Amino acid sequence: MEFTDREKELAALEKAWQGKEAQLLVIFGKRRVGKTELIKHFMKDKPHVYFLGQRVNGIDNRRWLADLTADHFKDDFLKTAGFPDWRAFFQYGRDRIKTRTVLAIDEFPYLNEAEKGLPSIFQTGWDEYFRETPVFLILCGSSIAMMESEVLAEKSPLFGRRTGQIQLKPFRFAEARKFYPRASFDKCLEFYALAGGSPSYLKRLDPGRSVLDNVISQVFPPEAFLAREVEFLLREELREPRNYFAILKAIAFGKSKIGEIVNDTGLDKGILHRYLFTLDDLQVIQKEVPVTERLPLKSRKGLYRIQDQFIKFWFRHILPNRAAIEEGRYERLLPRLESDFPALVAENYEKLAVDIVRAREDLFFPTDAAGRWWNREEEIDLVAVNEERREILFGEAKWSARPVGIDVYRDLKRKAPLVDWHNGERTERFCLFSRSGFTKDLRELARKEQAILFQRDHLVET
Repeated sequence: MEFTDREKELAALEKAWQGKEAQLLVIFGKRRVGKTELIKHFMKDKPHVYFLGQRVNGIDNRRWLADLTADHFKDDFLKTAGFPDWRAFFQYGRDRIKTRTVLAIDEFPYLNEAEKGLPSIFQTGWDEYFRETPVFLILCGSSIAMMESEVLAEKSPLFGRRTGQIQLKPFRFAEARKFYPRASFDKCLEFYALAGGSPSYLKRLDPGRSVLDNVISQVFPPEAFLAREVEFLLREELREPRNYFAILKAIAFGKSKIGEIVNDTGLDKGILHRYLFTLDDLQVIQKEVPVTERLPLKSRKGLYRIQDQFIKFWFRHILPNRAAIEEGRYERLLPRLESDFPALVAENYEKLAVDIVRAREDLFFPTDAAGRWWNREEEIDLVAVNEERREILFGEAKWSARPVGIDVYRDLKRKAPLVDWHNGERTERFCLFSRSGFTKDLRELARKEQAILFQRDHLVET
């Protein structure tokens, strides 16, 4: 499949390439998000050396880097001599790079594991050797915590040296749809509910088959790439995977509060907070608070959600059924999967409503914040606010086979006063999202009250 999207990131790289001064760009993001593909696509028609760091000792990494560098510069002597240390690498680059050349070092965290203090060495190399050259140095890594602390943070030796940074994030739904240009909205949303925004996963799904057929062929078989993908990624990042797995399984099955996770896992509350912080740092989970909370970091209403759709799916349907899957008895899993999956799709449609509102601010207002709202008794799928204008939007999203009627709209209006935000001073707007459209009575009422309606992601004329 061809390289998809990332126009913004490519444009930023191309703009930096046009300059004459040395560039040190940092690209980071979670695994399977497409960092390597972005780099390769950017440098394919440019002079470049691309090196993928390995979890080996520093000597071997430098030896392989020397081989690749020697191939680029056609230097047989370098193949024999190698780089005895990193200073030799920087000195060689200074002496040989006379025109704009990309030096891309992928998985920089692996190099740092093998040789502690590497950011300090790169700082010296940059200051003493590379700064006055036309080099285009890219440092890339999947360990978000390491890249932020050792490369991007103010205390990092490389702080102030980088000329730019790109945090590559998973595709949002509108971007993920481009992988399946001929597929319907419904199928694309189903695929997104399974694979999330990871291009590596999206590429493996066949839009010519149903989502369940894809699960049977691409996820269930033990030999399939996606079968053990989550287990591999988490064991790669985490030192105590057993406890993390227990936590993620609990969250995947709806245990979203601290107390619920403690009861489900048996972990001490103090230890649990440390595990949750690590998972949040890896962007595996996120703590969600009602969108109108004034001090979200101190809010006691936080709920924990798994960010990655495929990780959530894996913990709900793969991990608990490993025995049946290993034996190939997939038929036992299908009834539960068929009953459970529509709820995952509906959940993604609710998230998509936020994207739709932000993409169509011309219909509403510029949003300062948008997301879910809840209290102990009630929940609203979408609340968006503009602080300066004191405008607030309330929305509900229904992924069902029946058209949405007046009852849903009236219930949304009933819940709106429960949201404590500039009460008595605000302008209220209302919006509904539906898979299957709206009843005639609701369309007429929406027209009278200037409510906005969307069927799937298209505006409905009232």
